[in-house]
Amino acid sequence: MISVAMITMNEEKAVGTVIENILNVVPDAEILIVDSSDDNTAEIAESMGARVICQYPPQGYGRAMELALRSAAGDVVVTLDCDDTYPAEVIPEIARYVLDDVYDLVDCSRLKTKPEAMPWINYLANKAFAWLASLLFSKHLTDLHSGMRAYRKSMLDDMEFDASGAALPVELLLKPLASGYRVKVFFIGYRERIGKTTMRPLESAWWTAKRILRVRFGKRHKAGVR
Repeated sequence: MISVAMITMNEEKAVGTVIENILNVVPDAEILIVDSSDDNTAEIAESMGARVICQYPPQGYGRAMELALRSAAGDVVVTLDCDDTYPAEVIPEIARYVLDDVYDLVDCSRLKTKPEAMPWINYLANKAFAWLASLLFSKHLTDLHSGMRAYRKSMLDDMEFDASGAALPVELLLKPLASGYRVKVFFIGYRERIGKTTMRPLESAWWTAKRILRVRFGKRHKAGVR
């Protein structure tokens, strides 16, 4: 079973489009949303068959994503942002890598080349952090912050991660890598978002550096099962 997990905050302009795109390619998937909106996002999502968990008042991206990942029922959990920036059409392919026991995590990188939808300052920061992580973890990485990935649920259940603060996707990529799980980089396109971004660049950069160094030089990790 595939679970598609998203977190939302005031995404009423995009949520219907995103859910429709998901249902077109994986109609039997569980669509799970952790919502902290004060608009009609939750109502729209529920009317289209999504399971919505309300987290209000908002507790931040990390806490919402942790709740989504822990609550998903599928054997593979696919994450994506609910702003129509990611290609839902690749969900069956990336999920199949995990369901067929080829990889434990598929990281959908937006950065094979610079996306037109990504500002230059974001692109350069992403490339710099990816270079640092590639050096420290001895694997060619290109996008530590991708919001679209396919995770083996049993791997997530065995992982401990710090959901406080920004840039949680960095830790959700590097901890499995450091623990010996099988990680594949899968390149995707990236589109202009629907709605306004809530990202705080300086806070994200600080937490990105903190997570990279903490995973690399912190306590030893439990070895992966593969």
